[in-house]
Amino acid sequence: MSKEPESLARGKFGRFERAVIELCRYVNEDPRAKRVQSTYLREFGTRWVHTCMKNLMHLDGLDRALALRPERGVLLCVNHRSFFDSYTISSTVLGKTPWCQRLYFPVRSNFFYDNPGGLFVNALIGGLCMYPPIYRDAARRDENEAALHKMTEFLGQHGTVVGMHPEGTRSKGPDPYQLLPAQPGVGQLILRAKPMVLPVFVNGLLNDFVAQVASNFRSGGRDGKRIIIVYGDPVNLDEYYAQKPRVALYKRVADRVNEEIRKLGQREKELRAQLEA
Repeated sequence: MSKEPESLARGKFGRFERAVIELCRYVNEDPRAKRVQSTYLREFGTRWVHTCMKNLMHLDGLDRALALRPERGVLLCVNHRSFFDSYTISSTVLGKTPWCQRLYFPVRSNFFYDNPGGLFVNALIGGLCMYPPIYRDAARRDENEAALHKMTEFLGQHGTVVGMHPEGTRSKGPDPYQLLPAQPGVGQLILRAKPMVLPVFVNGLLNDFVAQVASNFRSGGRDGKRIIIVYGDPVNLDEYYAQKPRVALYKRVADRVNEEIRKLGQREKELRAQLEA
């Protein structure tokens, strides 16, 4: 396990938030605890997602993605429309391929780390894999460098998947194919860790979880909104690795990945039209 962040010792966090950080750090950085978490997600998480959404889901390119054999970790880059995007996608690959054995989802600290409800969601749904926390508060920005270092270490290990949204925040506009601008953070992580970058586009997931699950079972899912996931090919970013690291370069890398996700969105649009015809 990595050394406890200095800010925890300095008292920058409240008692509850400090306890949640330490708990999630233990679960995600202790090898034995991480194995237990992965077993929980594989045996519980993937099964309930399949049961609750199988009549609605259509997967395109999954076999091709499962056949990949990366030497390092995989950075799963996904568009962001619902709270369940990355979790749902990861459930389709976890334990089914050698490159997906351990999951990490960096997540904003507010709610998931400072609220009992957020801790409950993280524990029940993700087995506490929503880690490490990312801070928007300027007073805690130094913690994001520590989080970047952790994710770089994780991605250096074969079998690790880190899920991120290049857009940085959830798109709430009416057009699911209109992505928000990419944020440079994902580009910085890519240049540091040099993982396999796998773009994925998903459309059809609702933020009303109860309504979506109900539609899966009603009339065999025929009346529900289809959930279509399109898996792309790994993005070749070799041209950027030899360049001098800087924010402008991070942004160009992030934009490149976002563009690949956007292209997958057009593929999803075509598939949806065919399926709904």
